[in-house]
Amino acid sequence: MLVLSRKVDQTIVIQGTITIKILEINGDRVKIGIDAPRDVVILRQELTDEARKERLEAAASLDASSLIPLAAEQPAEEGG
Repeated sequence: MLVLSRKVDQTIVIQGTITIKILEINGDRVKIGIDAPRDVVILRQELTDEARKERLEAAASLDASSLIPLAAEQPAEEGG
C-alpha cells in the first residue's frame, strides 16, 4: 500500500486518468473529490463489505432441503 500525506487542495493522479483531490479537512474527517472515467467503479469500502455480508447471509439461509424441489423441476436431459 502506498501511503501519502496531502494538504487541502493537493491532488493525487492515478494512471493519468483518475484524480483524487483533498477538498477539506475538518477534525478527523477528510472530504475528497474523485474525478475518474465513467467506466471506473468507485465504491466506499463499507458498502462493498455490507453487500458481501448480505450475500453470505442469504446463501447461508438456503439449506439443501430447500433446493431439492428446484432440482426436481428441471427437465430431464435427453440422451442419445
